[in-house]
Amino acid sequence: MNVLVLLAVILFILMTLIGGSKGVRSFISLFLNFGVILLTVIFMTNPNANPIILTMIACTVISCINLFYINEVNSKTTTAFLSTIITIAGLLIFINIITGMAMIQGFGEEEIEELGMFSLFIGVDFVKIGASVIIMSTIGAITDVAISITSPMREIFNHHPLISRKDLFISGLNIGKDILGSNTNTLFFAFFGGYMGLLIWFKDLSYSVGEIANSKVFSAEMITIFCAGIGIALIIPIASWINSYYLVGKRKN
Repeated sequence: MNVLVLLAVILFILMTLIGGSKGVRSFISLFLNFGVILLTVIFMTNPNANPIILTMIACTVISCINLFYINEVNSKTTTAFLSTIITIAGLLIFINIITGMAMIQGFGEEEIEELGMFSLFIGVDFVKIGASVIIMSTIGAITDVAISITSPMREIFNHHPLISRKDLFISGLNIGKDILGSNTNTLFFAFFGGYMGLLIWFKDLSYSVGEIANSKVFSAEMITIFCAGIGIALIIPIASWINSYYLVGKRKN
Protein backbone atom coordinates (compact mmCIF):
# COMPACT_ATOMS: atom_id res chain seq x y z
CA MET A 1 0.00 0.00 0.00
CA ASN A 2 1.22 3.47 -0.85
CA VAL A 3 2.62 5.27 2.21
CA LEU A 4 0.46 8.34 1.54
CA VAL A 5 -2.68 6.25 1.38
CA LEU A 6 -1.72 4.40 4.56
CA LEU A 7 -1.13 7.65 6.46
CA ALA A 8 -4.39 9.09 5.14
CA VAL A 9 -6.28 5.99 6.32
CA ILE A 10 -4.69 6.20 9.78
CA LEU A 11 -5.52 9.89 10.02
CA PHE A 12 -9.11 9.28 8.92
CA ILE A 13 -9.59 6.49 11.49
CA LEU A 14 -8.19 8.59 14.33
CA MET A 15 -10.18 11.69 13.38
CA THR A 16 -13.35 9.59 13.11
CA LEU A 17 -12.84 7.83 16.45
CA ILE A 18 -11.94 11.00 18.32
CA GLY A 19 -13.99 13.63 16.51
CA GLY A 20 -16.99 11.64 15.31
CA SER A 21 -18.93 13.28 12.50
CA LYS A 22 -17.03 16.52 12.99
CA GLY A 23 -13.78 14.60 12.62
CA VAL A 24 -15.00 13.14 9.32
CA ARG A 25 -15.90 16.62 8.07
CA SER A 26 -12.50 17.89 9.18
CA PHE A 27 -10.81 15.13 7.20
CA ILE A 28 -12.85 15.90 4.09
CA SER A 29 -12.10 19.61 4.50
CA LEU A 30 -8.38 18.87 4.00
CA PHE A 31 -9.08 17.78 0.44
CA LEU A 32 -11.56 20.59 -0.15
CA ASN A 33 -8.98 23.17 0.93
CA PHE A 34 -6.37 21.51 -1.27
CA GLY A 35 -8.77 21.75 -4.21
CA VAL A 36 -9.36 25.46 -3.56
CA ILE A 37 -5.62 26.16 -3.39
CA LEU A 38 -4.98 24.13 -6.55
CA LEU A 39 -7.65 26.02 -8.49
CA THR A 40 -6.27 29.33 -7.20
CA VAL A 41 -2.77 28.45 -8.40
CA ILE A 42 -4.13 27.45 -11.83
CA PHE A 43 -5.99 30.74 -12.22
CA MET A 44 -2.95 32.71 -11.03
CA THR A 45 -0.96 31.47 -14.01
CA ASN A 46 -3.20 33.62 -16.20
CA PRO A 47 -1.36 36.94 -16.76
CA ASN A 48 -4.69 38.80 -16.89
CA ALA A 49 -5.79 37.55 -13.47
CA ASN A 50 -5.29 39.61 -10.31
CA PRO A 51 -3.62 37.38 -7.67
CA ILE A 52 -4.84 39.63 -4.83
CA ILE A 53 -8.49 39.24 -5.80
CA LEU A 54 -8.05 35.51 -6.37
CA THR A 55 -6.41 35.17 -2.97
CA MET A 56 -9.24 37.03 -1.26
CA ILE A 57 -11.81 34.78 -2.93
CA ALA A 58 -9.80 31.66 -2.01
CA CYS A 59 -9.44 32.79 1.61
CA THR A 60 -13.19 33.41 1.80
CA VAL A 61 -13.95 29.92 0.48
CA ILE A 62 -11.37 28.31 2.79
CA SER A 63 -12.82 30.18 5.76
CA CYS A 64 -16.30 28.92 4.85
CA ILE A 65 -15.00 25.35 4.68
CA ASN A 66 -13.05 25.54 7.94
CA LEU A 67 -15.79 27.31 9.87
CA PHE A 68 -19.22 26.57 8.39
CA TYR A 69 -18.63 23.12 6.92
CA ILE A 70 -16.78 21.71 9.93
CA ASN A 71 -18.58 23.54 12.76
CA GLU A 72 -21.90 24.29 11.00
CA VAL A 73 -23.56 27.70 10.78
CA ASN A 74 -24.13 29.31 14.17
CA SER A 75 -23.30 32.50 16.04
CA LYS A 76 -19.72 31.53 16.88
CA THR A 77 -18.80 30.51 13.33
CA THR A 78 -20.57 33.54 11.83
CA THR A 79 -18.70 36.02 14.02
CA ALA A 80 -15.45 34.10 13.50
CA PHE A 81 -15.97 34.25 9.73
CA LEU A 82 -16.68 37.99 9.77
CA SER A 83 -13.62 38.61 11.95
CA THR A 84 -11.46 36.51 9.64
CA ILE A 85 -12.55 38.36 6.49
CA ILE A 86 -11.94 41.78 8.08
CA THR A 87 -8.49 40.72 9.29
CA ILE A 88 -7.53 39.10 5.98
CA ALA A 89 -8.63 42.15 3.97
CA GLY A 90 -6.54 44.53 6.07
CA LEU A 91 -3.61 42.14 6.22
CA LEU A 92 -3.66 41.58 2.47
CA ILE A 93 -3.21 45.30 1.79
CA PHE A 94 -0.42 45.51 4.37
CA ILE A 95 1.39 42.42 3.04
CA ASN A 96 1.16 43.66 -0.55
CA ILE A 97 2.97 46.85 0.49
CA ILE A 98 5.57 44.99 2.58
CA THR A 99 6.31 42.52 -0.22
CA GLY A 100 7.08 45.34 -2.64
CA MET A 101 9.23 47.22 -0.14
CA ALA A 102 11.21 44.15 0.97
CA MET A 103 11.65 42.93 -2.64
CA ILE A 104 11.19 39.30 -1.61
CA GLN A 105 9.14 38.43 -4.68
CA GLY A 106 10.47 35.89 -7.15
CA PHE A 107 13.26 33.39 -6.53
CA GLY A 108 16.50 33.60 -4.57
CA GLU A 109 19.97 33.07 -5.95
CA GLU A 110 20.06 29.65 -4.28
CA GLU A 111 17.32 28.54 -6.68
CA ILE A 112 18.90 29.85 -9.91
CA GLU A 113 20.47 26.49 -10.85
CA GLU A 114 17.12 24.71 -10.82
CA LEU A 115 15.48 27.51 -12.84
CA GLY A 116 18.21 27.80 -15.46
CA MET A 117 16.32 25.72 -18.03
CA PHE A 118 13.09 27.73 -17.74
CA SER A 119 12.06 31.10 -19.16
CA LEU A 120 11.55 33.83 -16.58
CA PHE A 121 9.37 35.96 -18.87
CA ILE A 122 6.02 34.51 -17.86
CA GLY A 123 4.06 37.76 -17.54
CA VAL A 124 3.01 37.28 -13.91
CA ASP A 125 3.26 39.98 -11.21
CA PHE A 126 5.55 38.31 -8.67
CA VAL A 127 4.96 41.05 -6.08
CA LYS A 128 1.29 40.14 -5.90
CA ILE A 129 2.14 36.43 -6.11
CA GLY A 130 4.49 36.85 -3.14
CA ALA A 131 1.78 38.64 -1.16
CA SER A 132 -0.69 35.88 -2.04
CA VAL A 133 1.70 33.16 -0.86
CA ILE A 134 2.14 34.90 2.49
CA ILE A 135 -1.57 35.45 3.08
CA MET A 136 -2.41 31.87 2.11
CA SER A 137 0.15 30.74 4.70
CA THR A 138 -1.70 32.68 7.42
CA ILE A 139 -5.36 31.88 6.70
CA GLY A 140 -5.31 28.59 8.62
CA ALA A 141 -3.85 30.12 11.76
CA ILE A 142 -6.22 33.10 11.62
CA THR A 143 -9.40 31.01 11.30
CA ASP A 144 -8.14 28.72 14.06
CA VAL A 145 -7.63 31.64 16.46
CA ALA A 146 -10.97 33.20 15.49
CA ILE A 147 -13.02 30.11 16.35
CA SER A 148 -10.87 29.48 19.44
CA ILE A 149 -11.99 32.87 20.76
CA THR A 150 -15.64 33.01 19.70
CA SER A 151 -16.46 29.50 20.94
CA PRO A 152 -15.42 29.95 24.61
CA MET A 153 -16.88 33.48 24.59
CA ARG A 154 -20.27 32.03 23.71
CA GLU A 155 -19.92 29.52 26.54
CA ILE A 156 -19.10 32.35 28.93
CA PHE A 157 -22.14 34.27 27.75
CA ASN A 158 -24.42 31.22 28.08
CA HIS A 159 -23.30 30.68 31.68
CA HIS A 160 -23.37 34.40 32.55
CA PRO A 161 -26.12 35.90 30.36
CA LEU A 162 -26.10 39.19 32.29
CA ILE A 163 -22.39 39.86 31.67
CA SER A 164 -21.65 43.30 30.30
CA ARG A 165 -20.26 43.87 26.82
CA LYS A 166 -17.03 45.27 28.26
CA ASP A 167 -16.46 42.28 30.55
CA LEU A 168 -17.22 39.85 27.74
CA PHE A 169 -14.79 41.70 25.48
CA ILE A 170 -12.08 41.56 28.16
CA SER A 171 -12.73 37.84 28.59
CA GLY A 172 -12.17 37.37 24.87
CA LEU A 173 -8.89 39.28 25.09
CA ASN A 174 -7.75 37.14 28.02
CA ILE A 175 -8.52 33.99 26.04
CA GLY A 176 -6.58 35.42 23.11
CA LYS A 177 -3.52 36.14 25.27
CA ASP A 178 -3.15 32.43 26.00
CA ILE A 179 -3.57 31.57 22.31
CA LEU A 180 -1.25 34.26 20.95
CA GLY A 181 2.06 32.91 22.24
CA SER A 182 1.44 29.26 21.41
CA ASN A 183 0.23 29.93 17.85
CA THR A 184 3.08 32.31 17.08
CA ASN A 185 5.63 29.77 18.31
CA THR A 186 3.89 27.07 16.26
CA LEU A 187 4.46 29.11 13.09
CA PHE A 188 8.06 29.79 14.09
CA PHE A 189 8.97 26.15 14.68
CA ALA A 190 7.05 25.04 11.58
CA PHE A 191 9.37 27.27 9.55
CA PHE A 192 12.57 25.93 11.08
CA GLY A 193 11.30 22.36 10.82
CA GLY A 194 10.45 22.75 7.14
CA TYR A 195 13.63 24.66 6.29
CA MET A 196 16.15 22.76 8.38
CA GLY A 197 17.78 21.52 5.17
CA LEU A 198 18.12 25.11 3.93
CA LEU A 199 19.83 26.17 7.15
CA ILE A 200 22.26 23.25 6.89
CA TRP A 201 22.94 24.31 3.29
CA PHE A 202 23.66 27.85 4.46
CA LYS A 203 26.17 26.43 6.93
CA ASP A 204 27.88 24.32 4.22
CA LEU A 205 28.13 27.42 2.03
CA SER A 206 29.77 29.27 4.95
CA TYR A 207 27.12 31.98 4.98
CA SER A 208 27.59 34.60 7.66
CA VAL A 209 24.69 35.60 9.90
CA GLY A 210 24.27 38.77 7.83
CA GLU A 211 24.18 36.84 4.56
CA ILE A 212 21.59 34.45 5.97
CA ALA A 213 19.43 37.30 7.24
CA ASN A 214 19.61 39.06 3.86
CA SER A 215 18.99 35.92 1.81
CA LYS A 216 15.75 36.26 -0.14
CA VAL A 217 14.65 32.72 0.72
CA PHE A 218 15.23 33.22 4.45
CA SER A 219 13.79 36.75 4.51
CA ALA A 220 10.63 35.68 2.70
CA GLU A 221 9.93 32.96 5.25
CA MET A 222 10.66 35.22 8.22
CA ILE A 223 8.37 37.91 6.82
CA THR A 224 5.70 35.22 6.41
CA ILE A 225 6.07 34.32 10.10
CA PHE A 226 5.91 37.96 11.20
CA CYS A 227 2.88 38.69 9.02
CA ALA A 228 1.12 35.58 10.31
CA GLY A 229 1.90 36.70 13.86
CA ILE A 230 0.47 40.14 13.08
CA GLY A 231 -2.67 38.48 11.70
CA ILE A 232 -3.04 36.36 14.84
CA ALA A 233 -2.56 39.42 17.05
CA LEU A 234 -5.13 41.44 15.08
CA ILE A 235 -7.82 38.76 14.99
CA ILE A 236 -7.93 38.58 18.80
CA PRO A 237 -9.39 42.07 19.52
CA ILE A 238 -11.43 42.04 16.30
CA ALA A 239 -13.08 38.68 17.05
CA SER A 240 -13.55 39.61 20.72
CA TRP A 241 -15.24 42.91 19.91
CA ILE A 242 -17.50 41.57 17.15
CA ASN A 243 -18.56 38.57 19.22
CA SER A 244 -19.24 40.60 22.37
CA TYR A 245 -21.17 43.18 20.34
CA TYR A 246 -23.27 40.46 18.72
CA LEU A 247 -23.99 38.41 21.84
CA VAL A 248 -24.91 41.34 24.09
CA GLY A 249 -26.90 42.97 21.30
CA LYS A 250 -28.81 39.72 20.78
CA ARG A 251 -29.68 39.64 24.49
CA LYS A 252 -31.02 43.19 24.41
CA ASN A 253 -33.20 42.40 21.42
